[in-house]
Order: sequence, then structure tokens, then C-alpha cells
Amino acid sequence: MRIATIEDLHCNAGWRDFSFLKITTDDGLVGWSEYLEGYGSGGLTGVIHRLGALLIGDDPRPVERHTARLYAVTRQAPGGVNQQAIAAIENALVDIKAKALGVPVYEMLGGPVRQRIPLYWSHCGTYRVGNGERFKEMTGCEPIRSLADVERMGQEVARRGFKGLKTNIFRFDGPTPRLHMPGFMWEPTGPELNIDGDLVRGLVDQMAAFRSGAGPRMGLHVDLNFNFKTEGFIRLAQALEPFELTWVEIDSYDPAALALIRRSSRTRVASLESLYGRRQFRPFLEQQSVDVAIIDVAWNGILESMKIAAMADAYEVNVAPHNFNGHLASLMSAHFSATVPNFRIMEIDVEDVPWKDDLVTRPPVIEAGDLLIPTGPGWGAEINEEVVRAHPPAGAPASSRHGR
Repeated sequence: MRIATIEDLHCNAGWRDFSFLKITTDDGLVGWSEYLEGYGSGGLTGVIHRLGALLIGDDPRPVERHTARLYAVTRQAPGGVNQQAIAAIENALVDIKAKALGVPVYEMLGGPVRQRIPLYWSHCGTYRVGNGERFKEMTGCEPIRSLADVERMGQEVARRGFKGLKTNIFRFDGPTPRLHMPGFMWEPTGPELNIDGDLVRGLVDQMAAFRSGAGPRMGLHVDLNFNFKTEGFIRLAQALEPFELTWVEIDSYDPAALALIRRSSRTRVASLESLYGRRQFRPFLEQQSVDVAIIDVAWNGILESMKIAAMADAYEVNVAPHNFNGHLASLMSAHFSATVPNFRIMEIDVEDVPWKDDLVTRPPVIEAGDLLIPTGPGWGAEINEEVVRAHPPAGAPASSRHGR
């Protein structure tokens, strides 16, 4: 068995695109992975092909050897796009190997610890605020325009059986509702990332509305992203203490600062989704910076993600996957979540474009707020290429193919 071709496919997904890597062997076996061609200037697809070309003609099954080689050739520019490209290749090769063995990926990782994976509804209300009427046109979901709508959103999450929800910061103090995302410069603000009393009071009111709608047992999460400096994160974590959040999610590249935030409040802290590899995670674990370590399987690769989770376990820290893309990415995260002993809860986006289910041959099965682990070989589903091509992305790279 040899790697014959490497292809990329891209699909419109409403307010973003889904991207897929397809690696085919000379005997027709296909491995899939999902990745995100969407940050900064893009270019991830080109890096995938540049690195993948080094593996054409090789046996796909010694995945660790291939990953080690790709790490070596990118050693002087670690992380970032290089790491995401290696991860996309690794994940597709793992899919091939599991299919060649006729087993689900989790069987190669030691077998499942659990059959059902608890989920939290991610970006709860976020797209309804950020995309407004456009989101309604794409999904049929009503926009969020008030705290009363936030409360109704919480009721909907509870009614559909989810045990947890995660939201972002909504602002209702302007002419129209909006998301507070200065860390990504999604609004006309500067890079100061300052905080004020109106924002604190607004977020407290927002979480009170979610708690009122979802009920006292709902696990509430708030994602603060990169939107504040250490001072602001501390202030919000302290203000949110009465809600007994499952966690407040914070992005920071400073382990000491994150540890200070954690020590300064009773609110639990989750972080690290933007990190790559064991070496980047290690100082945060050594300094006890987080209650929950978030690991992105699509960005790290499932084999590296398992190693990060094992290291976190040695520091008595549980892990959760960063998962906000399409169904294939959810299945990849599900195999990780099924296997690691120190698992907390899995993220999933619930509201999406109507053709999302058709993009894979077997969508994830969700029952009473739990994802049932897939049972087929590999990830448990294939990409439906006809459906992908029926929804071409706007402005994304054209699909390409390399091989021999």
C-alpha cells in the first residue's frame, strides 16, 4: 500500500467554509480529515500539499514516522500553519490505517473508555447575534435581539436535552446587538482590550438570562477569547462567580498570567485551545494555570492530542476538545473523547446550514445531549464529495490534487 494522491476539497458553510483533506492509496483506500482554511492570510492548503508531497509513494501506515519527518522539516518554524498542516495529514493517515485494519480509530488508541460523550452546545446564541437576519435566512433560526431572546435560547437548549451551553459576549447597549470581539478586531476598536463597568454588568445580565431560561442544572460556559488583558479577565471571572460556571474560557499565551487569573477567582478556568504540541502545553500545566485543558484535535493531530492529554493527566487536569467545525471534525474529536481517561466534556456546534448533515455519509448521532461513539472503520464516516462540490465556497481556494 502506497500513498498515491493528496486532494483538498472546500465547501460553503454559510458564514465560513469547511475544508477537507483526502489522501488516497494506490489500492483505492481513502483517508479523510477536516481542517480550517480560515485564519489570517490563509495558505494552509498550500502547506498541506507542500508537506504531503514528501510522502507520495510511501506506505501510509507508519503514521508516527511520517509525523516525525514532517516535524523535522518544519522544526525551525514550529506551530501555526505548519502544525495545522501536519495535523491534517496525520489525521487522514490515521483514518487510512484504521480502515486498513477494519476498526474504528479509537480501537487503535486503546479502545473506548466511554460509549456516550456528553456535549455542550457551543456558540450558543453567538451566530444569532453576529449574523442576525442572514443567519435566519441560512438556518431558519430567529435572531437574538434582547435578553428575553437570550432566555428563550436557554430554554431551547434545555428542551433539546443538552447538559451544557457555551456563549460569547453579547452587547445590547448600541443601536443594534453585536458581539464583543476586540481581540479579533471584529469591531471598530483599538488593540487596548480595556474593560468597563457597562460591559461587566451586561455580561452578568446575559448570563442571568441564560440561567433563567436553561435552569439551575445547566452547565454554563463563557468564552472570553483573546478579548481582554489579565486585569479584565480577573474582573469578569470574579463578577461571574455567582453563576457557578462550568468554566470561563480564556485565551492567553502567558502561563503565569493565566495562573494568576485562576487564583484570583472561584470561577473555574479552561484554556489552551490555541496551543500546539506538548512543549507549548507543558509550562501551563507546570504552573497550574487551568482547571481544564482544551485541545484541538484538528490542529494538533489525534496522536499528538492523545499525548497532550496523557501529560495533562499527570498534572491532575482533565481535557476537552476544541471542536467548532463540521461533522467530520466532530467525529475526529469524538474518537479522542471516547478514549482519553481524563475527559471533561465535548464541544459541538448545533445550529448550522441545512446541508451540513449531507456532507458526510453518517452524521454524528446525538441522543439526550450525548454523542454516541461511531462504530464504523476509521472515523466512521466518509465525505460526500458530490454534496461538497454542490456548495462551492465563495473566495476559497479551488480544490486541487497532487500525486503520482
